[in-house]
Amino acid sequence: MSNGNASAEDRPSVGRTLQQARVDAKLTVDEVSASTRVRVPIVQAIERDDFSRCGGDVYARGHIRTIARAVGLDPAEVIALYNEQRGEQPPPTLSSGPLFEAERIRPEPRRPNWTAAMVAAIVAVIGFVGFTFFSGGNEVDPGAVAEGASTPGASPEEEPEPGGEEQEEAVPEEDEADPSESAVAAAPDDKVTVQATVEGGSSWVSAKNGNGELIFEGVLQDGDSQIFTDDEQIDVVLGNAGVVSLRVNGKDIDSDFEAGQVQRLTYTPGDPEEG
Repeated sequence: MSNGNASAEDRPSVGRTLQQARVDAKLTVDEVSASTRVRVPIVQAIERDDFSRCGGDVYARGHIRTIARAVGLDPAEVIALYNEQRGEQPPPTLSSGPLFEAERIRPEPRRPNWTAAMVAAIVAVIGFVGFTFFSGGNEVDPGAVAEGASTPGASPEEEPEPGGEEQEEAVPEEDEADPSESAVAAAPDDKVTVQATVEGGSSWVSAKNGNGELIFEGVLQDGDSQIFTDDEQIDVVLGNAGVVSLRVNGKDIDSDFEAGQVQRLTYTPGDPEEG
């Protein structure tokens, strides 16, 4: 989108840039509003370069980032254009990041408390020793212990380890099926199952069941996957079909979808052919 030889004034405005990207992605204002949770009047105002309805500059920047991501633009480039055309410096990252970034920072995994574990182990050892000392261990017949003990030089075959066979049977198999693939493969023949996986970009995706009820709507990022199942029919809309791969009723769908192309598809139980 950026052009190093042209000034910010010579390039299309932020609103015009977002509007053109939405049109190129074949998305309506309602679809952008549904996927970004930004109300329709605010989306329309931003496309007219009217940021007064956003409630302030911080909220305007957040809405611009969200809409840019939904229509396939780089949010950082659009914000840079916004700053240049308004003659403003970008605000600190912390001022707007927590408000509008969809990705949440995952907390660091808790480290094991080795001190507490060592204290517990020491207490357990002391308790075991004390129990052995005070439980009348002298009453144990040494002869019985000698009879129960294994004779020196006994081979492992003579004294198999108790429960050895059960432990071997309990070992889980190394190769386990992927949970998402298992869910698709286990779908009954009388149902339709559609798995949408995004690779190499992001796409707005919606899915409806046979009754026309919306069962999913949102933007899937690179690596995201969703599974939709119904008894009769699944209607799928892909906003950026070129980055979406489909697996229907347990079979991969070969498609020649292009980036930025909108596809509306319908699938029913049986062979994965478009309805």
